Amino acid sequence: MLETALEADAPLSLLEKAEKVLAAFDGGRGRLSLTEIIHRSGLSRSSAHRILDQLVQLRWLDREGRDYRLGLRMLEHGGLAAHHNRLIRTAIPHLDALHEATGKLVQLYVLDGVTDVVCLERAGSLPQSVGDATDRAYPVRIGARLPAHATAAGKAILAFGDKGDIEQVVAAGLRPRTHRTVTRPDVFCSELSRVRTAQIAYDRGETFSGLVCSAVPLRGAGRAVAAISLGSLGGLRPLELAAPLLHGAARAIWRDLNGPGRAARHAPAPDVTPQDAAVDRTIPNLLGWVRSDSWM
Repeated sequence: MLETALEADAPLSLLEKAEKVLAAFDGGRGRLSLTEIIHRSGLSRSSAHRILDQLVQLRWLDREGRDYRLGLRMLEHGGLAAHHNRLIRTAIPHLDALHEATGKLVQLYVLDGVTDVVCLERAGSLPQSVGDATDRAYPVRIGARLPAHATAAGKAILAFGDKGDIEQVVAAGLRPRTHRTVTRPDVFCSELSRVRTAQIAYDRGETFSGLVCSAVPLRGAGRAVAAISLGSLGGLRPLELAAPLLHGAARAIWRDLNGPGRAARHAPAPDVTPQDAAVDRTIPNLLGWVRSDSWM
């Protein structure tokens, strides 16, 4: 079979072709067929098939029937990936319980490249109107990359991080996502100060119009390593009422990651008791966060 025009005009190296195949999984796509990979990568059928076989042998991809998905080797490379994998495994039951207790979208975020946060895991979804695919209107999927300065999770992590990180975020520019996004450095720094005092951060429609979020840092005595976020369509009041549950989930995850400290060894377990009936749970188990470029 002839190579595509793109390949003929500018021959690609093996590594470049492999990158195109892996990039086909961007956007939260869990599984792809050979035809879909060819369409999304722009490679010829023979090239795509040859690269796929090699990536499967290297365990960068797994093959299930006629479909392909990202493999565990993607997680095994690098200490950061291993740390994230352990964090996800530890957090999932607590995210699940928090979703059941609140009925809200629950997400786990980490800071990536200082200026962005990336969603590692989620439990639940946003309520949908008739004929409205809300999760597509508000990209809150696993692997979603969002600006740290506009999100509750980003503020929660930055407020309990290094001063240099905040300076880098400000220097990069506080670009507006909506008309509510804080874009003045002095106002942004004042808000982070309030987050440190209140131990909770809020996104008042600053990332997506109509979507409000609260977030608390995942930390011990030092800097935050992640943040747990609650998302809702509407006002902030339900999220403010759920703040004790959000804090409890963060403490439970930290305890399971690191073991109880001396002061917490005999403390009662956080109360995460279901309140009103929760919405249906959806906990995707994709590995979209492995990609480090352009999820959105």
